[in-house]
Amino acid sequence: MEKPILIIMAAGMGSRYGGLKQIDPIDQEGHIIMDFSLFDARRAGFETVVFVIKKENEEIFKEVIGKRLENIMNVHYAFQELNCLPDGYHVPQGRVKPWGTAHAIYCCQQWIHGPFAVINADDYYGPESFQMIYHYLSTHQDDDLYRMAMVGYLIENTLTDNGTVARGVCEIDAQGYLKDITERTKIQATPEGIVYQDNNQWYPLAKGTTVSMNLWGFSQGVMDEFIKGFPRFLDEHLKSNPLKCEYFIPSVVSSLLHQKKATVKVLKTSSQWYGVTYKEDKPLVEKAIQQMKEQGIYTTHLWGDMDE
Repeated sequence: MEKPILIIMAAGMGSRYGGLKQIDPIDQEGHIIMDFSLFDARRAGFETVVFVIKKENEEIFKEVIGKRLENIMNVHYAFQELNCLPDGYHVPQGRVKPWGTAHAIYCCQQWIHGPFAVINADDYYGPESFQMIYHYLSTHQDDDLYRMAMVGYLIENTLTDNGTVARGVCEIDAQGYLKDITERTKIQATPEGIVYQDNNQWYPLAKGTTVSMNLWGFSQGVMDEFIKGFPRFLDEHLKSNPLKCEYFIPSVVSSLLHQKKATVKVLKTSSQWYGVTYKEDKPLVEKAIQQMKEQGIYTTHLWGDMDE
């Protein structure tokens, strides 16, 4: 069995944030959020990482983090470009929006030879999350079904005070398996409680609801589903929404669940999520990282002398 590898989705430019937020330092030593995710992942057992980036950002990514990691992990790059499409398909005229998170995985196919975990570049997940997903991927294999996993967070641990967030809201059965996941693109904390928007109406979302932060665990076989599903997605959506349709991981997962081709074990964590969705979030993340250093969770220089 191949060792699990880690895919980091880092092709987004952070439109709400206003810049390439994935490489914005969050401590005095110059670490970025990805440093802490990679440090936690390496401690959990991951030895190989694939950065999904835009080709235009290749040199700056290598300079900021890739080269720093090359002596610690096997580092690869996959390029999420608009023209990364199946044969016979073309980029619609005027399209500038990326194709979505499932497309990021589609672009990694040359590097996937075993189980793999997927995370966002600009989210802090916590050490426990990487330990759980690595252990699951190392101890489970497909049988007559794809045996997938997802780390689930409490909704109240994943919000910002500075605007709305997008989360995959999960429905879980009594055995801890995912029944369904619904992408909610506008969730917000208010004085009256947590709410989400759907068709311009606001609805309550209960505290304690499990949500996805895009920390997934997949077998190699699931990669085939991402590959086969993309042309079907394009055929269905290009006619109605050619400029903005997106191929999302939760949509692929939901499809496999509805077809009864897979199970998704939800690995629940009480860890606090941190992220810089908006510029105003950065001071809170900086403070949290500093507190974790003071608690001994992280050293001052994560990668030792390489930070000097």
